[in-house]
Amino acid sequence: MRDTTAAPDLFGPIELASLTLKNRIVMAPMTRSRAGEGDAPTNDVALYYAQRSSAGLLITEATFISPRAKGYARTAGIFNETQIKAWRKVTDAVHAANGRIYCQLWHVGRRSHPDLQPNGGSPVAPSAIASAGNAVTLAGRPPFPVPRALETEEVPLVARQYGHAARCAREAGFDGIELHAANGYLVDQFLRDRTNQRTDIYGGSPANRTRFLAMVLDELVQEWPRESVGVRLSPLSPVNDMDDSDPEPVFTLAVDLMNQRGIGYLHMVEGDSSGSRDIPGGFDLQKLRRLFNGIYIANNAYDALSAQAAIASGRADMVSFGRAFIANPDLVARLRHGLPLAEIDRATLYGGGAEGYTSYPAHRP
Repeated sequence: MRDTTAAPDLFGPIELASLTLKNRIVMAPMTRSRAGEGDAPTNDVALYYAQRSSAGLLITEATFISPRAKGYARTAGIFNETQIKAWRKVTDAVHAANGRIYCQLWHVGRRSHPDLQPNGGSPVAPSAIASAGNAVTLAGRPPFPVPRALETEEVPLVARQYGHAARCAREAGFDGIELHAANGYLVDQFLRDRTNQRTDIYGGSPANRTRFLAMVLDELVQEWPRESVGVRLSPLSPVNDMDDSDPEPVFTLAVDLMNQRGIGYLHMVEGDSSGSRDIPGGFDLQKLRRLFNGIYIANNAYDALSAQAAIASGRADMVSFGRAFIANPDLVARLRHGLPLAEIDRATLYGGGAEGYTSYPAHRP
């Protein structure tokens, strides 16, 4: 439930599940492509998150839930013992730095390529509709292929893979989990009619298109206390070739399903994460904020002033920052004291080693 006792201050504490978070600043999930052998995080990954542990909550990079869920080279998984042990080093490092960290669970669906799939198989998706754009493989940037539409009987099996990954995240020492249901990946592909043109029980009406989300949530709350589960949504974002002819009914129902299961937080991408917060022809996302019973985390193009205003006005309970955390491991202090922000080295955003990853220093007067 929302915290109604703490002062409405970006830098003040807030209760989330059984945790008392030291501030209302969240580090948003960001793919950095630094995974090592076996699609497991490295020691550099542990240092990277520990450096940013002054945030009230860290959310990991999107972490794929099964071999078929992978869509980008050098990303990390969370479904086997090697990965669990490696992620345990990350959670231990964050906890030693007095931080809290959730694992974001991810299946890319159609945003993959046979080069990234087991035995060179086809990516799977709600419908056999290729995505615009290009995959990121070790061999290059080939165009996305037409995916294979999941058979009706396969869909519950994929939902169970989320449950298995959630159990692995618990074993790895995370404080909670976030379901990635945004930005054109598998859950979002089921929700929106641009990518879901099924005629079975998973397609057509909002009730049918939210059925997969409901199944996945049921798996997650079997493995975690329901208040320790969050969900990220992006109802209006066109990122990764996404759209919906009438998003308000399906996302209203999605939030209602979250309420029914007592989900702890809703992490909302407000507008287009690669551009404007205002999408022509969209609907007021504050309707979903008012409907949701838990913590509302706002995301997209906030700075210190707009984040503080969102908290003070009640438009958000917490605010997540993404790119600003890359070059500013001490972002919380910089926002609190009005210090200048360092610039990102875009050449080192994805892949590589410590340079441009753990090499950014804290502010020096």
